[in-house]
Amino acid sequence: MRGHDTQQAGMFSYLSPEERVPATHPLRPIRQDVDTALTALSPQLATLYAHTGRPSIAPEKLLRALLLQVLYSLRSERLLMEELQYNLLFRWFVGLDLDAPVWDVTVFTKNRDRLLAGQVATAFFEQVLAQAKTHRLLSDEHFTVDGTLIEAWAGQKSFKRKTDATPVPPPEDPGNPSVDFRGERRTNATHASTTDPEARLYKKAAGQEAKLCFLGHVLMENRHGLVLHTRLTPATGTAEREAAIALLEARPTIQRITLGGDKYYDTHQFVQDLRALQVTPHVAQHTTHRASAIDGRTTRHPGYTVSQQQRTRVEEIFGWLKTVGLLRKVTLRGVQRVGWLFIFAAAVYNLVADVQSRGGRRMSRHDPAARTVAQSGPPGWEATPSWVGVDSSCEWVWGASVSSNPGFPAAC
Repeated sequence: MRGHDTQQAGMFSYLSPEERVPATHPLRPIRQDVDTALTALSPQLATLYAHTGRPSIAPEKLLRALLLQVLYSLRSERLLMEELQYNLLFRWFVGLDLDAPVWDVTVFTKNRDRLLAGQVATAFFEQVLAQAKTHRLLSDEHFTVDGTLIEAWAGQKSFKRKTDATPVPPPEDPGNPSVDFRGERRTNATHASTTDPEARLYKKAAGQEAKLCFLGHVLMENRHGLVLHTRLTPATGTAEREAAIALLEARPTIQRITLGGDKYYDTHQFVQDLRALQVTPHVAQHTTHRASAIDGRTTRHPGYTVSQQQRTRVEEIFGWLKTVGLLRKVTLRGVQRVGWLFIFAAAVYNLVADVQSRGGRRMSRHDPAARTVAQSGPPGWEATPSWVGVDSSCEWVWGASVSSNPGFPAAC
C-alpha cells in the first residue's frame, strides 16, 4: 500500500536529541572530552560574570558552539546560528533543547568577546592538553617547531603611507577607489594598514606574493603530533626563531630534549641559543651558498634522521588549521584577537587528534565533517594514518598538500 504524503507535522516528539544521535557518532567522544575540560574550567569562567543581573549565554554552551564553528568550517557566527536553528546534531552538541530559541548573532558575538578578554582559549587549550597527558600521548623528549603565515583581514589598498592623511575618494570613483601601486616602494617602515595596523606586509620566500599577515608558531611533540604551545606574532624575518626560543622557555626544562625544524632555523645564533637551553638542535641543514651551523656531531646520530622525518608532521597541523580551522584568512583583527582564534583552533585540533589516537571511530569520507577527523586513505594510499580529508575534486588532502590517488573508489 502506498504511503500518504502528509504535510502536517506531529505536535510532540517522544525522542530526545540524545536518542537521535547515534552512539557511534565521532562527535560523541569529542563532546565527552569537551565536557571534562569545561568542568575543570568552571571556576575560572565564573570570575568573568557578575553575580546579579540578566543571565548571559552559558559560557559552556558558547564554547561548544565555537568549537562546532571550527570543526565544520563555518565562516561566520551568522552561519553558525543558522545551523543551530535547524541542525539537530548541533543542538545536541551545544546542549540546546529542541524548543530552545537560538541566540541573536550580535548577542552571541558580544558574549564571545567576553571570553576573548578572559584568556579562556588558553585555559581551554591547557585543559585539553592535560587530558592528552593523562592518556599518555605526549612525548617529553622530542619536539618540532615551525611557523606559518596567517593572512590578515586587510586588503592591499589599506596599506598606506603612515604620514598620509585620509585621502578623499574622487567623485567618479566613490567608496572603494582604484589605486595603482606600480612603481611605488612600500615597506613596513613607511607604510601601515589602516584596517589592521598590527598586520605586516610579508612574503615567505623570494618570488612569492607579499601579503598583509601574521606569523603563527607551534611547538609540536613528535610522538602523536599534538600541539604543545602556540604563539602569534607580527610577521618579521626573525619572528620564527625568536618565537621558537620563547616557546621553549615557556615549558619547564627537566631533561635534555631535541628540537626539529626546517632549514630557516639553521643559524649560528639560534643553534647557540638552543644549546644554552639544554636543547639538542635537530634542524635541517641550510647549505645553499653558506655553511651550516649543524655539523657531523649532530647529523651522525640516528635520532637526527628520525627528527627530520617526524618534523614534517607539523605541516599536517598547519594544513588542518587552514583548511578546516578557518585560519587561511582570519576574520578577526589584531594580534590578540587572532592569537585567541589561533590557540582555540589548536585546542580543537588536539581534541580530534586525542580521540583518534585513542582509537575513536573515523568519519567516512561522505560525512559532512570528514575533514575534521583523521581517516586512513583508500586502497593504494601508502602512508601512516594522519589528518586527511576529501576536497571537492575528490582528491585526498594530506596536511597542506593535495595529491591525486589513482586508487580512489569510483563512487567519489
